[in-house]
Amino acid sequence: MKLIRWLVPAFLLLAGMATPQDIRYNYDKSADFSKYKTYKWVEMKNSDKDALIDGQIKSVIDAQLPTKGLTKTDGDNADLYVAYQTAFSTEKRIDTFNDGFGYGPGWGWYGGGMGMSTSTTSTLYVGSLQLDFYDASRKQAVFRAVATKTLDAKAKPEKRQKNLTKAVAKMLKKYPPTAKGQG
Repeated sequence: MKLIRWLVPAFLLLAGMATPQDIRYNYDKSADFSKYKTYKWVEMKNSDKDALIDGQIKSVIDAQLPTKGLTKTDGDNADLYVAYQTAFSTEKRIDTFNDGFGYGPGWGWYGGGMGMSTSTTSTLYVGSLQLDFYDASRKQAVFRAVATKTLDAKAKPEKRQKNLTKAVAKMLKKYPPTAKGQG
């Protein structure tokens, strides 16, 4: 019984630490995605980017886009312009653990005794990545995917690369979008 009282809070604590990435996407239903064959990187206005993270993000996306039928070009005749934005924020997290010792209704007695509760706070770094595709000829957005809980400015490069690769694969899972009833 005492073992269960320790295992359940430990399991819940570990489960809460592994928050999954949240992926959302949207697209222009009037766009003909079959005509997009090439892409070119463009920069968003007012974007300050860390050169190392910029390289990591672009290399992961560059590795995924050929699997979607897109070829990178540096020329002015690209079908799509591709850009991304990042956002970092922090959240405070409070974890409380009660050791379950002491008297009370859980033990079958009433009154007397005290249990011991311990609370800890931690800072979670939450980073999102937004990927935008623009039709170069119409100069309009045609596809956007956003992944949250993806970037951690404090993570080691290997962990960041792993999270990025996983997130970009999920973000591009629905690209190119298909209308209902088609392929």
